[in-house]
Amino acid sequence: MRIDSLVGTHVMEGSGRMVVTAVGVNSQTGIIFTLLGAGGEEEEKKDKKGKMQDGNMENSQNKAKQQDGAAAMEMQPLKSAEGGDGDDKDKKKANMHKKEKSVLQGKLTKLAVQIGKAGLVMSAITVIILVLYFAIETFVINKKQWLPECTPVYVQYFVKFFIIGVTVLVVAVPEGLPLAVTISLAYSVKKMMKDNNLVRHLDACETMGNATAICSDKTGTLTTNRMTVVQAYVGDVHHKEIPDPEAIPAKTLELLVNAIAVNSAYTTKILPPEREGGLPRQVGNKTECGLLGFVLNLKQDYQPVRNLIPEEKLYKVYTFNSVRKSMSTVIKMSDGSFRMYSKGASEIVLKKCSRILNAAGEPRIFRPRDRDEMVKKVIEPMACDGLRTICIAYRDFSSSPEPDWDNENDILTDLTCICVVGIEDPVRPEVPEAIRKCQRAGITVRMVTGDNINTARAIAIKCGIIHPGEDFLCLEGKEFNRRIRNEKGEIEQERIDKIWPKLRVLARSSPTDKHTLVKGIIDSTQVEQRQVVAVTGDGTNDGPALKKADVGFAMGIAGTDVAKEASDIILTDDNFSSIVKAVMWGRNVYDSISKFLQFQLTVNVVAVIVAFTGACITQDSPLKAVQMLWVNLIMDTFASLALATEPPTESLLLRKPYGRNKPLISRTMMKNILGHAVYQLTLIFTLLFIGEQMFQIDSGRNAPLHSPPSEHYTIIFNTFVMMQLFNEINARKIHGERNVFDGIFRNPIFCTIVLGTFAIQIVIVQFGGKPFSCSPLELDQWMWCIFIGLGELVWGQVIATIPTSRLKFLKEAGRLTEKEEVPEEELNEDVEEIDHAERELRRGQILWFRGLNRIQTQIRVVKAFRSSLYEGLEKPESRTSIHNFMTHPEFRIEDSQPHIPLIDDTDLEEDTAVKQNSSPPSSLNKNNSAIDSGINLTTDTSKSATSSSPGSPIHSLETSL
Repeated sequence: MRIDSLVGTHVMEGSGRMVVTAVGVNSQTGIIFTLLGAGGEEEEKKDKKGKMQDGNMENSQNKAKQQDGAAAMEMQPLKSAEGGDGDDKDKKKANMHKKEKSVLQGKLTKLAVQIGKAGLVMSAITVIILVLYFAIETFVINKKQWLPECTPVYVQYFVKFFIIGVTVLVVAVPEGLPLAVTISLAYSVKKMMKDNNLVRHLDACETMGNATAICSDKTGTLTTNRMTVVQAYVGDVHHKEIPDPEAIPAKTLELLVNAIAVNSAYTTKILPPEREGGLPRQVGNKTECGLLGFVLNLKQDYQPVRNLIPEEKLYKVYTFNSVRKSMSTVIKMSDGSFRMYSKGASEIVLKKCSRILNAAGEPRIFRPRDRDEMVKKVIEPMACDGLRTICIAYRDFSSSPEPDWDNENDILTDLTCICVVGIEDPVRPEVPEAIRKCQRAGITVRMVTGDNINTARAIAIKCGIIHPGEDFLCLEGKEFNRRIRNEKGEIEQERIDKIWPKLRVLARSSPTDKHTLVKGIIDSTQVEQRQVVAVTGDGTNDGPALKKADVGFAMGIAGTDVAKEASDIILTDDNFSSIVKAVMWGRNVYDSISKFLQFQLTVNVVAVIVAFTGACITQDSPLKAVQMLWVNLIMDTFASLALATEPPTESLLLRKPYGRNKPLISRTMMKNILGHAVYQLTLIFTLLFIGEQMFQIDSGRNAPLHSPPSEHYTIIFNTFVMMQLFNEINARKIHGERNVFDGIFRNPIFCTIVLGTFAIQIVIVQFGGKPFSCSPLELDQWMWCIFIGLGELVWGQVIATIPTSRLKFLKEAGRLTEKEEVPEEELNEDVEEIDHAERELRRGQILWFRGLNRIQTQIRVVKAFRSSLYEGLEKPESRTSIHNFMTHPEFRIEDSQPHIPLIDDTDLEEDTAVKQNSSPPSSLNKNNSAIDSGINLTTDTSKSATSSSPGSPIHSLETSL
């Protein structure tokens, strides 16, 4: 037995013959923690401990190297295979501490830098033009002299120009981007908590919006993790539902209740629900809980039977194991006779039944042909429905002579079948609809489970993961490994690429299989878009896959601490439908930030061009510095809060995933930005040059240095703000939708901010005075400003009418290049992340070659002394004697003897049977854990080392010696 996989269990029988332990990195737990990246601290301690020894032994090692060059050469491959030199370790350590930047952060950073550079250039040009314009007009055209007494006036002009330049820069630089991202993520995280998604890493939200694949566990996620009897064959009748107690003969019902109550672990029980309206709690073995639940559904109670026959009065117990595939319990009756109750796999127990209870509750003969007919009409239909079939039987023994209880072959025969039940772990009722939404959203759902392939396939059909007639693959772990590994047992990405696109169910999978699948999908370059993989899991064995996935979902109820620590999001209700909500929120984060960018960049373009053009033509900006700051406040703080809090809708799931290289600003958004900018610039310049004639007011152009605020420039400022307010409504839609008011009242924050901003604008204009460079406006002037602002909504409909496909000149923005998409630390991590089985395989080969090489060297020395040294060296073919004893190892995958270690305890017994019935593979390296990855390494003696190819490691070692 494997000690590391049985921690926490207790010995049921004293039938053990041998204990095989695997410790450290070679144990199942060691493999899991190696894949999780643990163990770095231990290596650090070992390095520190070994430094003193290395320092003391340095001189002796140098001498040994000089004396034995071959031995020094042998050590090099193993050293490189086990982690390399100190520089590599330092790099790895640095990468472990380096924080990986998310894709969205990378796109935003690149976009912000580009916009900031453009704003800085525009600001500098504005200041330079203003200074040159003033200097040429003052000192060249008007031919004025720079008089000392005029210096303060000139300095004030230069300060004014500098303030205008700073204003352009402030408006151009998108300092609101980080705020928008933070608000959007924080708001999403808070709302996701209500949808049973506890987010541990903020960037997991936006990553989930790009998800293209979900590798889901079965038990507890897709299913309820509550084994339930759903069909029964009792009294010669196959009930497709739980039968009514009155339809079962009284004698049969009594035997059935006693058999289930007594022939189960007394620690297994059904407890009342923790809260009112909840399901009863199942404690103990899930299969036995299902049978006890069957008793309760028959309106019977098992506890009185257990009280009558306590555990200490059980005469003999044959516990469940992989050989019996059944469990039997013997009790002593009141008359001194014995009765044995048995339950187990139907195909095993039925073979030992010679009678079966009929419709009247009386035993009748059960012949082999009756059994074959029952298998065909009852067992197989149940199995096709994904049910686990269990047969319940009994047998009576006389008191004298007392049977020989140690003779199991005689005891476990001549049984009388009471009934056959079909047990399933029911699919959660909301899961099929959730999976359908995922598939409609372009996300492929795959089931990765430790259960057998028939049950997994049946559950996958019920969930909607696979549909009859589709081209898909359902593989077991051993077949998966056989297909993805080459003759040397190494994983090849090309082989994985041939499997994963069609793979929908991976059954009988080990932790390494799950990690290999996730890594293979992520590393695949077969499709244009890099796959973004989400993984669900609840056990420690799911930790490596959760860690490797782009987004890991751990179960909050059934999940272990290791799984939760390795995850990015915790599902507090252990429900797959919560993952769909996470996808919806993730896509909403992307859309919210894109909405904000669409609004902000429109303001940026208009404000910068207005400030630049106005300054160049009139030597003054129509929008003053304080006014620009207020616009910036609207644009950055309030707009980010309004647009980043838009609630998600089901329509987000109607489109395909964006992918990691999706631009933040699409061509449709670019069309909206430029279209609205044209509208706003046209009207602002119209008001700038003919506004005084339209409203019959004084012109504000070319005003002196300290002149009071003008109505002319106040109207321009007010109109500009009104256009931004109404354009904020347009910015709610980024995919060309016409109805910009759709769902606006579902977001009270947006409505409050728009109305609040309008109210503050009224106060600033009417009462702001000189601090805000505003002059109070008349009612008719206000109505014109609002009317021009409302024109934004009408113009938005005009822009939506123009097909984007015709605007070929528009470019997308905010896209990461392929080199920028994958962070450097992630590349380093992938290079250093070697499959544990592969590393151990290489290490085993090196150890083998080293040992073989040393033995060869020793035999050659002995032969040299026997004859002559030169003769021994001239005839290398005489060294074949060693190869008669030890042949060159050829590692290959052995299909006939698969061994996949499973963590799922429901299948542990079946796997143990496979181990016992098959001979253990001969492994040259006793510590080799490649077997844990689902591979049998066998030694091929058909080739000897003398016939090794010239490029083989043995040949190179021989020639070097």
